[in-house]
Amino acid sequence: MTDTASAQFSREGVLNAHSRAEALAAMAAEELDILIIGGGIVGAGCALDAATRGLNVGVVEAQDWAAGTSSRSSKLVHGGIRYLEQLDFHLVQEALTERGLLLQQLAPHLVKPIRFLYPVEHPIWERAYVGAGMLLYDIFSYAGGRRPGVGHHRHLSKRQIGLAAPSLKSSGIIGGMSYYDGRVDDARYVVNLVRTAVANGAHAANRTEVIGFLQKKGQVVGVTVRDLETGAEFPIRAKQVINSTGVWTGTTQELVHDGGTLRVRASKGIHIVVPRDRFKSVMGLLLRTEKSVLFVIPWGRHWIIGTTDTDWHYDKAHPSATATDIQYVLDHVNAVLDDPITHDDIEGVYVGLRPLLAGDSESTTKLSREHVVVKPKPGLVLIAGGKWTTYRVMANDAVDAAVEELNTLAGEGSIPASVTASVPLLGAAGYKASWNRRTRTAARAGLPKSVVEHLLNRYGSMAEDLLTIIASDPTQAESLPGNPDYLLAEVTYAVTHEGALHIEDVLSRRTRFTIETRDRGIEAAAVVGKIMGTLLGWSAAHEKKEVKNFRLGIEAEFAAEQQTTDEAANAIRTAVPSITEMPA
Repeated sequence: MTDTASAQFSREGVLNAHSRAEALAAMAAEELDILIIGGGIVGAGCALDAATRGLNVGVVEAQDWAAGTSSRSSKLVHGGIRYLEQLDFHLVQEALTERGLLLQQLAPHLVKPIRFLYPVEHPIWERAYVGAGMLLYDIFSYAGGRRPGVGHHRHLSKRQIGLAAPSLKSSGIIGGMSYYDGRVDDARYVVNLVRTAVANGAHAANRTEVIGFLQKKGQVVGVTVRDLETGAEFPIRAKQVINSTGVWTGTTQELVHDGGTLRVRASKGIHIVVPRDRFKSVMGLLLRTEKSVLFVIPWGRHWIIGTTDTDWHYDKAHPSATATDIQYVLDHVNAVLDDPITHDDIEGVYVGLRPLLAGDSESTTKLSREHVVVKPKPGLVLIAGGKWTTYRVMANDAVDAAVEELNTLAGEGSIPASVTASVPLLGAAGYKASWNRRTRTAARAGLPKSVVEHLLNRYGSMAEDLLTIIASDPTQAESLPGNPDYLLAEVTYAVTHEGALHIEDVLSRRTRFTIETRDRGIEAAAVVGKIMGTLLGWSAAHEKKEVKNFRLGIEAEFAAEQQTTDEAANAIRTAVPSITEMPA
């Protein structure tokens, strides 16, 4: 590929096997200004922040983009209303400012406002107490100097709640309040964020594991990586390295030997997914529990219900839900429902690990969600803690710390400050206009309007790329087996534009088959494998291996969810090797 073609390729923000190979070659051939380890929400945010300052940037991820915590969140962009009770006003204000920015400017195609109901049982003190908190929540949402992008809280009568949420028990509830927050497909957001970083000049490679740090006279000067697709090992040199590995922070820091003692505890949060008709309500739901809060979140044809908050001491790549976890969620949501949700109603289960800054508290619910940036040694920056919503602030702080040393080398003040508050993600520009002409677009493409709306809400203005794929091959407009919401064209696009290298990447993150369908994508795996095999040049044996590995992983998840302890569930799930570990 010529230099001119390569530059054009990068500007488009394309991720695929070819761009990955080019990125690895570039990172191996030149010294970077900054290398970021970790392709979750914060690592991807660091890549965009550094690239838009004009720096030569690389980002590597040992698994797939957002494969860890960043694809397994509660799917909320929120201020954290429960943190008001902990008097953590700074965190709430910061998060609400970011919420408004994401909703209105950075990613309106991916982040949507949703309304929640908070029922109350005591007519005076509880309504006054919760109402005061929600008023403060509304006030803080203006602190960033822009409108919040969502409505204000409202007090509701018992009759209004009965009309809005008929599935709730009428006994005990005397009224309630409604308030707004945001919802996001977290995995899709991260992939889009990485693509935006690449469009601004960053080099990005998933399935690339850091296996060691390069040091010279006590300073970190790069890393050694292993390409998990080929097994090749090689060095990547960088003036600054940012460790943004979330719950893997301790593991990564051990490779530095004397790279600091900051501890991050992994807190397990599980969610269940049920059909939309199992909870009749026009709003989501927020409930208090004895430990934290429980959300019922609208999600397309489904509701997401969660979460738990317990320590996790086992494999971080494949945290497992247990029968005990699932029953906990069911018990708490059913306490307020007239028609209880049963195990048979559950369509999906997923588990995420929160990276909490370790402290003296025995309970993960009491650990801080604030982030910290430290420099354990020259050339190395560590970012840990925080919450999904404030990723951009975290990235800004981490890159600032790295730039501090770079400025010392290059001359004070020579590297610009962060500009990511004014850099929309790919697909955001033109999204609103594309939405307004969706009826005409559907007529032009010969597709149902609902399909065009689905594509716009997943790809923004880049939905035109999907329509081009369908125009060239009308069979690409067919739905994948088991879930009518996703098209064959989305699998093609996941491979050609979004860096998907394995079936799991498509069914778990580029689409959400594994949490939205009862078989978690097993029926669709063969079709996905066939499309990917054609695009990636797989042999018949490799295609069969991919399908088998995906099926084994899902079967292990089902079996783990029948166990009552984390230890037993983990043993079952980790018995299945990852796709890069399976024998050829």
